[in-house]
Amino acid sequence: MDLDAARSFLRDHHRAVLCTHRADGSPQLSPVVCALAGDGSVVVSTRETAIKTHNLMRDPAVSLCVVSDAFFGEWIQIDGRAEVVHLPKAMEGLVDYYRSISGEHPDWDDYRRSMVEDRRVLLAISIERAGPDRQG
Repeated sequence: MDLDAARSFLRDHHRAVLCTHRADGSPQLSPVVCALAGDGSVVVSTRETAIKTHNLMRDPAVSLCVVSDAFFGEWIQIDGRAEVVHLPKAMEGLVDYYRSISGEHPDWDDYRRSMVEDRRVLLAISIERAGPDRQG
């Protein structure tokens, strides 16, 4: 699949399952909400203390299965590498993430405060490969 076609799909579809790797190499799956960032990467908000965050800090290889709202509709798989962006550097990316999915927040100061309290990080995923390239 062309990477621009994958990015186009990501503009309208935000539900996904994120696959990271445990220390023993086995997969660890997490349901997430993702968004397309302005630089063409995929972003996910999560907590600094989450297992997926620890996995990605050790091994940045990641896959996402992004599904349509209907679930049994169109879907794509994204493979890439994730950078874990910590606060305070992550704050504006977290704001952009929220806006791209939900629009304007009723109280941005409260949102920013909760990002700090929750110890949020932003996963910035570069897209290296996307599929499916064919159907079986």
